[in-house]
Amino acid sequence: MIAGVPRNLLPGLAPVLPPVARALEIPLMVPWATGVALTFDDGPHPEGTPAVLEILARQAARATFFLVGEQVERRPGLAAEIAAAGHAIGLHGHRHRLQLRLTADEIQADLDRGAAAIAEATDTHPRLHRPPYGAYSGAGLTIARQRGLEPLLWSRWGKDWRRFTTPDRITRRATRALRNGDVILLHDADFYSAANSHRKTVTALPAILDTLKRHGVDTVLPV
Repeated sequence: MIAGVPRNLLPGLAPVLPPVARALEIPLMVPWATGVALTFDDGPHPEGTPAVLEILARQAARATFFLVGEQVERRPGLAAEIAAAGHAIGLHGHRHRLQLRLTADEIQADLDRGAAAIAEATDTHPRLHRPPYGAYSGAGLTIARQRGLEPLLWSRWGKDWRRFTTPDRITRRATRALRNGDVILLHDADFYSAANSHRKTVTALPAILDTLKRHGVDTVLPV
């Protein structure tokens, strides 16, 4: 597909090379949607997640939270709140580790433990999966699908994990040239990114939702 790139590494290019994602059938969008899917990675977080949930409730918006198993184990009640509020829950793994550095057995164990933590806390079994950093290995993609998980990456992102970004920049990036079916990537936690980055996301979120409403775009769940 790409000269010189080992086949097992190709899925890791999907977030930045849409042709690779299409060839491997890794969705970047929700093609049937008449709206956009707002997604949050890396939680639940004791500050970021409640703040995001409050804003979503205030604006009657829906979102998908890709949860990390080790964070769910620390805050099962907060994971349960996400589910109780009617949002979708996806699996982001148990630990936030790059699949390209893991063996197939390590990936398998990580997915199993993360899914079990989410199921115990929320009484739901996640159908959607997004790997840490959005980077699948060949083995990781195969294992996820064998477990009945549906991969979902993103077509828009706020790059809100960056240390020196601002809420205005996050808003502009996340809402630029939106189309029906777009998947927006944001983060409600700063465990694996710049310290306090979740606060900038929380500040940006009302403006993002206002921009969607101004353009008549609804938020949808991709499941």
